[in-house]
Amino acid sequence: MDFQELKSGILSCRLCWERFGFEPRPVFFGNADACIVQISQAPSKSVSATLKPFDDAGGRKLRKDWYKISDEDFYDPSNFYMTCAGHCYPGKAPGGGDRLPPAVCAKKWLFNELEAVSNKIYIIIGRKAAELFFKDEEFTSLVFADKKINGRPAYILPHPSPLNVKWFKENPRFLRERVKAIENAVHEALGI
Repeated sequence: MDFQELKSGILSCRLCWERFGFEPRPVFFGNADACIVQISQAPSKSVSATLKPFDDAGGRKLRKDWYKISDEDFYDPSNFYMTCAGHCYPGKAPGGGDRLPPAVCAKKWLFNELEAVSNKIYIIIGRKAAELFFKDEEFTSLVFADKKINGRPAYILPHPSPLNVKWFKENPRFLRERVKAIENAVHEALGI
């Protein structure tokens, strides 16, 4: 499947229509030659409304504090290909928070996207996205390890959401030590 065919397929996908109870709005961004593939769990409700990945408080933290790049660099489709384990907002879970994305989405689309993009590095955001690639590994250990996906460097990040306070309090060395390595990897991949 070529890149344009893949994009068209994702945009027209209705696999989860009945499961969600509302019309799915697939979210992804970028070109086949993007330097960085960034993979998260699923778009938030606000991102589903704008169709602009990481256009929220967590995204601002990611761009400004962790990557230390401009909005223009982040939203340059030749710099970042942003996708998710589940391309559509999955709705609210009964106990609070968002539902998990259906596994069918990653099986149908995500792994094809990874083959279609000729990136330099991967950035995986959040525990659920990391489990797709490193199923039996403990999440916090993954965050502090240099990994590989398809033979290319892969970095695992905690979700930058303001709701993720507990993880940051339990792992203060992430902001002290690991963020700088992530920033350097992003800058090197982008040539800035």
